[in-house]
Amino acid sequence: MMKHKDGKPGSLHDKRTRVLPMTILLIALCGLSFYLGGIFCAEKNKFEVKNVKDIAKAVPSPKESTVAPLQMKSVTFPECSSDYQDYTPCTDPKRWRKYGMHRLTFMERHCPAVFERKECLVPPPEGYKPPIRWPKSRDECWYRNVPYDWINKEKSNQNWLRKQGEKFLFPGGGTMFPKGVSAYVDLMQDLIPGMKDGTVRTAIDTGCGVASWGGDLLDHGILTVSLAPRDNHEAQVQFALERGIPAILGIISTQRLPFPSNSFDMAHCSRCLIPWTEFGGLYLLEINRILRPGGFWVLSGPPVNYQNRWRGWNTTVQEQKSDYDRLQKLLTSMCFKLYNKKDDIAVWQKTSNSSCYNRLAKPDAYPPKCDDSLELDSAWYTPLRPCVVVPDPKLKKISLKSIPKWPERLHVAPERMSEIHGGSASAFKHDDSKWKVRAKHYKKVLPALGTDKIRNVMDMNTVYGGFAAALIDDPLWVMNVVSSYGANTLAIVYDRGLIGTYHDWCEAFSTYPRTYDLLHLDGLFTAESHRCDMKFVLLEMDRILRPNGYVIMREFSYFIEAIATIAKGMRWGCRKEDTEYGIEKEKLLVCQKKLWYSSSKSSRQKSE
Repeated sequence: MMKHKDGKPGSLHDKRTRVLPMTILLIALCGLSFYLGGIFCAEKNKFEVKNVKDIAKAVPSPKESTVAPLQMKSVTFPECSSDYQDYTPCTDPKRWRKYGMHRLTFMERHCPAVFERKECLVPPPEGYKPPIRWPKSRDECWYRNVPYDWINKEKSNQNWLRKQGEKFLFPGGGTMFPKGVSAYVDLMQDLIPGMKDGTVRTAIDTGCGVASWGGDLLDHGILTVSLAPRDNHEAQVQFALERGIPAILGIISTQRLPFPSNSFDMAHCSRCLIPWTEFGGLYLLEINRILRPGGFWVLSGPPVNYQNRWRGWNTTVQEQKSDYDRLQKLLTSMCFKLYNKKDDIAVWQKTSNSSCYNRLAKPDAYPPKCDDSLELDSAWYTPLRPCVVVPDPKLKKISLKSIPKWPERLHVAPERMSEIHGGSASAFKHDDSKWKVRAKHYKKVLPALGTDKIRNVMDMNTVYGGFAAALIDDPLWVMNVVSSYGANTLAIVYDRGLIGTYHDWCEAFSTYPRTYDLLHLDGLFTAESHRCDMKFVLLEMDRILRPNGYVIMREFSYFIEAIATIAKGMRWGCRKEDTEYGIEKEKLLVCQKKLWYSSSKSSRQKSE
């Protein structure tokens, strides 16, 4: 006997009366499903999609759909105060006191919280002029564009630069090459013959000064990332970019550099004052990570040539000998061999021999081999580790002796394409061809592209570096940016002989204001608008874009009007253009930033 919820007994007759309707309902549903199945089978040909073209026809385009374009209210952004003219949000000296001094961690990236972000336009310095065009800019720039007297007074005796009238002149000197960088590079080429025949294509210069070394290497077909931290007075990276030489703000401290493993062909330090043997060799271990097998590490300055130089280094010959011996021992333990040495320059080569790396797995080895707990290419706010990153033994063609020489490597599908989801030689070839067509169209809608009006270019969300490859014969260079949240394709960029960095566009980029002539993006807001506020991304683009600089934005039509509204509030002039295929769902927005000056030197925006 059953009970109702009120506790009263229920009869068997009640149970049967409830079961009978349920049985009838079940039979009815079975019959209905059988009937509908027959209809579907009889009519299935009406619903069959024969090929991809049919699918495209079946899906309504944005023009046919009812989804309206994203709209945004008109906005006008105020000017930042004049003391923000060299503002670098994530490496801001005004915020240094908040962070530790240990290993100079205060100079690493520390971005402001969302509520601390500036919603204003960074003004140029008083008297700013459009930059001198390449190649003349390599030798001179306008003083008012980078008005830093301190570096002129401190480094003029080393021929870094010299102020003359309204300009800074760059004689090509450096701390270790006061007689000129060209003679220094000539000696280096004698020590590393691969610098002459296209074997060495990509390089990184740690502690770059005003990037004279990287600038000279451009004549030899070598593309260099010049790296230096933000500082109060020297503005080394800003000078480099003002000259039209690739550079980025950065420091080896507690985090990995934002580059993939096994990517640079050469690394260079000319008296960069990095304590290579301290902290268990952490800094040199990071150089090992980003240097490809067979790549070269070049050191000039202490403790190289200590026998003849020690008197000028405020030390003793015994101390310098001890430093050199420790350095040599550390490099040997990391599978580097002394390759060549002359005068003030020493060159070590990272081995491609797997037998040396196998020895690192022994329990008593130091530094030890890194385990598999951390992705080798993880390099966005990733802590340094006291271990040796060993090349993947499955990859046989990433070493310097195996990868094609420049310029052949630009259009050859790298071996690491197989490591990418959906990557293949055919996908690479298709991407390469696609960007040739796109670049040709871009030059029609922006005639300045390919002329001396555009030197410093950034591809804000590249995949394989196709845009940069398509522009390789033009008088420009491209910083290829790969999203730290997207597919890891930056190693492909480097294997092609191009340069780039990881970045998250929800944050500010590691560069000074007014450092790029052209910014290009392809579907960035489509991919990142769910994470990053479009307004702040565009304000960051305005910060790093030079006055009179250009922007090419390739986006779904849904975003174009909203972007144009914000751009107008930033004093950009924009026009909408068709893509090379003239489809409605995707458009180009071509913009130019206007040159304007602070309305009042004494005015201050309340942006603190």
